[in-house]
Amino acid sequence: MLDGHLLVDAHVHVPHLATLAPAWVDWARQFGRPGILEEIWRADGSPDPAALDRLFAEEGVDVALLFCEYSPKATGYQLFDDLLPLIEQNPRRFRPVANVNPHLHFPIARELERQLDLGAAALKIHPVHGGFRADDAAMYPAYAVLVERGVPLVVHCGTSSFPGSTNAYADPVLLDAVLRDFPDLQVVLAHGGRGWWYDAAAFLAVSRPNVWIELSGLPPKRLPEYYARFDLGRLALRWIYGTDWPGVPGQAANARAVASLGLPEDVVPLVLGQNALRVYAGLDPAR
Repeated sequence: MLDGHLLVDAHVHVPHLATLAPAWVDWARQFGRPGILEEIWRADGSPDPAALDRLFAEEGVDVALLFCEYSPKATGYQLFDDLLPLIEQNPRRFRPVANVNPHLHFPIARELERQLDLGAAALKIHPVHGGFRADDAAMYPAYAVLVERGVPLVVHCGTSSFPGSTNAYADPVLLDAVLRDFPDLQVVLAHGGRGWWYDAAAFLAVSRPNVWIELSGLPPKRLPEYYARFDLGRLALRWIYGTDWPGVPGQAANARAVASLGLPEDVVPLVLGQNALRVYAGLDPAR
């Protein structure tokens, strides 16, 4: 708990450093708290589950969704199976999120089902780093599995500075066909349209009951500026808190900054945790 609120960080990266492109490590050092890599990762590049659990407890994080990513063109490999020792350390705090790339996984539904069977709470796709469009027909078997199982889709929706990125693939308009063809699919826009698409992402969130904005990578104090054309209190009903850790100074500080934006009192707990419990599959910090 943080200041009496359930806190869910819906966007966390804890990969094995040896599988990554050097640019990822540079990003973590530039934007993260000084010394965080040495505090949480061992000399061989593997994360220390106990150290991670201790830090997140200190930050007030009740549940953290741990991402993986198969993006050899950009950031490298953040393997799903490397997350499992972290989950075993504290299954109440940590849940994995699946990732598939149509250039690497075939049949794509089979690999997604494998990761879901191992406890994934969502599927996150990364068109910008992975080099594919969200509306690629090759992704449709995966989306059908999500609908069948009641699991949400998280889509990277924002610019990226990593070499090898294709930023045009972050355009929310590429989700139009997906939302049409899978009306029962819950869709979370990670990074909330960062860069060029804040208005488009916000419009989707307020106009469709199955679309959400996830706040990772967005400085909280600038959210009123980014979404200036929208009623912030109304839009925040569709927000899900996330940080993009370790690329932030601290999770508690970010959460408190969100809570201090002047949102309606009953909206703050929704943003910090309750919306995530509603959207992601099987989250239960009390289990």
